[in-house]
Amino acid sequence: MLKEDLQGFVQEKLGDYMFVVVSNRQPYEHVYRKGKIECQRPSGGVITALDPVMQACHGLWIAAGSGEADHRVTDRFDKIEVPVDDPAYSLKRVWLTKQEEEGYYYGYSNDALWPLCHTAFQRPVFKQEDWQHYINVNEKFAKAVMEEIGTAKAFIWIQDYHFCLLPKLLKDRAEANQLIIAHFWHIPWPGYEAFRICPQKDEILEGMLANDMIGFHTHYHCNNFIEVVDRQLESKIDRERFSVIRKDHETLIRPYPISVDFEEINQHVQSDDFERLQSELSEEFHLGDCRLLLGVDRIDYTKGIPERLWAIDRLLDKRPELKGKIIFLQLGVLSRIHIDKYKSLNDEINALVEKINWKHSTGDWSPVILLRGNMPANKLRALYRMAQVCIVSSLHDGMNLVSKEFISAHCDEEGALVLSQFAGSARELTEATLINPYDSEQFSESIYQALTMPQEDRRKRMIKMRQMVRENNIYRWAARFLSGLLKIEFKELQEVKV
Repeated sequence: MLKEDLQGFVQEKLGDYMFVVVSNRQPYEHVYRKGKIECQRPSGGVITALDPVMQACHGLWIAAGSGEADHRVTDRFDKIEVPVDDPAYSLKRVWLTKQEEEGYYYGYSNDALWPLCHTAFQRPVFKQEDWQHYINVNEKFAKAVMEEIGTAKAFIWIQDYHFCLLPKLLKDRAEANQLIIAHFWHIPWPGYEAFRICPQKDEILEGMLANDMIGFHTHYHCNNFIEVVDRQLESKIDRERFSVIRKDHETLIRPYPISVDFEEINQHVQSDDFERLQSELSEEFHLGDCRLLLGVDRIDYTKGIPERLWAIDRLLDKRPELKGKIIFLQLGVLSRIHIDKYKSLNDEINALVEKINWKHSTGDWSPVILLRGNMPANKLRALYRMAQVCIVSSLHDGMNLVSKEFISAHCDEEGALVLSQFAGSARELTEATLINPYDSEQFSESIYQALTMPQEDRRKRMIKMRQMVRENNIYRWAARFLSGLLKIEFKELQEVKV
């Protein structure tokens, strides 16, 4: 499905409804650079996936303002048209105090819900003051949404774990049948034994069951959610319709694996300036004749970055002939550094890189390059295309779009993907070399297999994975999700074939 197809679908089916996306992270932020205001795209899967959808749908995106210059460029209604060079939709910024950001974002969202939902053996921390900030910010966003839609009918598409309470807050404020609300949960949903430790579990479930539809990446996460509701709340589970009925309200539960804009990436990396850019990057990182192994992540304990470094270390121990012939480049964006677990992780990664480079370096060659910070899309895509191997070693991941971006960028049908079996994308990208990131021996051997795979086998695998991502791109994902949402209002609609 193409961008134009989604535009036609939205224009035909949404009619007079407003189309509103709500997320914590904004798709564009404004920062000061050398005394001037610049616009940049933050990192993260939600932004990667939804920005092209919103450019196609021309709706309203409501998010927390986070850039140091954001206030300077918004109008008196806290709005701005984006992207700035070719405006396609409106961005409304909600302003949070430092106390709210600390309690709602760093506290309850990322020190409680994030580890609760990820099986990465990190203890969730539940603080009452963080929960109160979480409530307050959800209420602040509910107010912002209702101010924008007024008495109009609207489709509200809520993103992720930051807004468990928002669906119910909106339904309580709106007129009957004014809103159709869907929620896409971008991270895993835990099983009941894990979820039951949450002190606010009933409030979270009550808030989410005010949605008309909840989407997850996989059937497995859908099943986990239904099991949790079934065991925790008095409700009716309709397993034929895959829905939950609570207090006469039905919530559909559906799997919708998210994706990327395959054609945009595929065409971009074939533009005239990419060979020059690849040459510049090769010189910048002193790659020479070395084969490039690539990792791209936020610095987060769920991404398996130390495990990846241990595997590189073990690979060089077992295959010393690779010294001087490969370089592993890890791109990492610092995140949530206010949380102690993230500070410790950052220190651990620094120490591991230093240890591995000291241990294995020869002459002017070092095996690992660690680069922090956001990288422009054109440079990142050039690195994807240059990399012989991309390593995604998530300990637990809802989907992971790095794997799909890497595949989209390999228009040469070369390259190998080493992918954790615990990432949601492993259920689709079955031609990848799948690994258990906890098993250093198997992990390192899999990297070696990816490096030494016969070209014919490597090409066959890449061609199959590219076909999967091409067919199931971000526009197909959005159209499938919206068609499921529309059936709530227009019962006579059949499933849209996309």
